[in-house]
Amino acid sequence: MKILSVDDSAIIRKIIRSGVELLDFELLEAADGMEALKILAQSKDVGLILLDWNMPGMDGMDFLLKVKNSESFPDIPIMMVTTESEKENIIKAIQAGAINYLVKPFTIEELMKKVLECVEEGA
Repeated sequence: MKILSVDDSAIIRKIIRSGVELLDFELLEAADGMEALKILAQSKDVGLILLDWNMPGMDGMDFLLKVKNSESFPDIPIMMVTTESEKENIIKAIQAGAINYLVKPFTIEELMKKVLECVEEGA
């Protein structure tokens, strides 16, 4: 299974890559929502999206809503991985369709645990 990390921070994508590869998943990377939509259109086997909220261009919430309202890939589970830690934002993301939420900064262990939860929930 492939996991798509959508985050404008190359450092965060590198940290996510470390955890995802330890779990033996393949990681695809996008620096923003538009790039991520292109990857989704080309890769039919993305099983989970790890999504940052604050990105230039299309932010994480816009991307989340676009994916969940699409005809092509509304069933791909999405986990927010973001600095947005306010309760209202977490609720907003879950109501929009995110299945899990991880607040930055996080440890590799926390990331791996949440990814496994999402994979099991999405299976």
